Amino acid sequence: MKVCIVAEGCYPYVVGGVSGWINSLIKSFPNVEFILLAIVANRSFRGKFVYELPENLTQVYEVYLEDSEWEGGDRKRKRRKKVHISRKEYEELLNMVLNRKTDWGVIFDLFHKKRLSVDDLLMDEDFFMIARECYNRNYSNINFSDFLWTLRSIYLPMFWTLKMDVPKADLYHCVATGYSGILGSMAKHFHGSSLLISEHGIYTREREEELIKAAWVRGVYKNIWIEQFKKMSLLAYEKADTVTCLYDHARELQIELGCPEEKIKVTPNGINTEALADLPGKNEEEQQFINAGAVLRVTPIKDVKTMIQAFDFAKKSVKNLKLWIMGPADEDVKYAQECYDLVESLGTKDIEFTGRVNVKDYLGKMDFTLLTSISEGQPLTILESYAAHKPVIATDVGNCRELIYGSNDDFGEAGILTHIMNIEEIAHAMVTMSSQEEERLRMGEAGYKRVNAFYRIEQMKAVYQDIYKGFADKQGLEWTEEPFSIGE
Repeated sequence: MKVCIVAEGCYPYVVGGVSGWINSLIKSFPNVEFILLAIVANRSFRGKFVYELPENLTQVYEVYLEDSEWEGGDRKRKRRKKVHISRKEYEELLNMVLNRKTDWGVIFDLFHKKRLSVDDLLMDEDFFMIARECYNRNYSNINFSDFLWTLRSIYLPMFWTLKMDVPKADLYHCVATGYSGILGSMAKHFHGSSLLISEHGIYTREREEELIKAAWVRGVYKNIWIEQFKKMSLLAYEKADTVTCLYDHARELQIELGCPEEKIKVTPNGINTEALADLPGKNEEEQQFINAGAVLRVTPIKDVKTMIQAFDFAKKSVKNLKLWIMGPADEDVKYAQECYDLVESLGTKDIEFTGRVNVKDYLGKMDFTLLTSISEGQPLTILESYAAHKPVIATDVGNCRELIYGSNDDFGEAGILTHIMNIEEIAHAMVTMSSQEEERLRMGEAGYKRVNAFYRIEQMKAVYQDIYKGFADKQGLEWTEEPFSIGE
């Protein structure tokens, strides 16, 4: 059985989170051949992998959302004869732009059965007329030129996605909707394969939250972008054979966004708890500190600035409090520099940016961990903290509430839940966690019991084995437990 993982902006270019989950999933099934279809912003990411790829991951294909049309190596703009689209193709493109029911098969065929230039199509009279009709129907109170160029910028990455020649596989496992969902849906159209969608965070809601806060897009244009992401997710839900999510509330959101209820299966995350046993603790010098650890990428969605400001307040009450920010800072260099500048401007002592580390070298030295994200799914960093007997302070996003308070157990609270971007509340939680050692230890043990009861890698593997094997049986493919090898 050959499974194509389709991932956007994560594996194998960044560490942790969804990337770590994908790597664990592939390693959990050495009997399955995997290939990877990776969606990245542009060619600057080409081949820049931060993971050592598992042996059963045999090929990596890349899709660039900000690409250009070049001729071979001389980088001359390709000149193509104008492609005339049919009336039916025009109507389906119009339906797509107007968010009406669309025959996506016509769209997929258009981009593959004709030598279509993305640039020429966007600048062509047909797209202009589609934009004009959309404008007249819905947006006639704004400037048409701005609207047209916004529409072109919205459809440029989608059209590049639609141009991709998707490699053949038996099952396409998209680790999000969005552009991944387009590729999976298109693969199903051309290859007749099965399609599995797994959402960690709810893609549409995450993009919506980002756009609401974004400074680069304003007013009604935020809504136009949001509608685009809803459209792509709806396509993925429609074409998928099975859709998974991490917890019950995420399932409710998927249904609300148009996913048929009968397709959804709740599949919690799982981690290797044994790998986080017997971690090294504090040395003699480190005993003087109460260590708060944050395992994250230094990016806006993790809201590191709020964490730093909250720590600055907490530090005034707990003089021996120390903050360890553990993770890469190269994904958003500008934001990372703003975080460094904030620490300097506050004059806060005892904040350590470690960069990318092996979390096992640090987690045992922490007294508790922190997560101040503005959006999450079911954070692996919380599960890892629990496996190390460490309680958590986390914002009330994604599944954090259930991870801290539990749902089907009597283990008790495994940390403190706060509101997002609430500096005072997060600071107070740090002070409470630092000053109440007995309660801190009790919470750590509650988390340890919870992760072992519900979130072990063995449990996750069993669920996905049933799913994968079910697809294999459906297609009449042999399922073997023998490790995959290139010679097969």
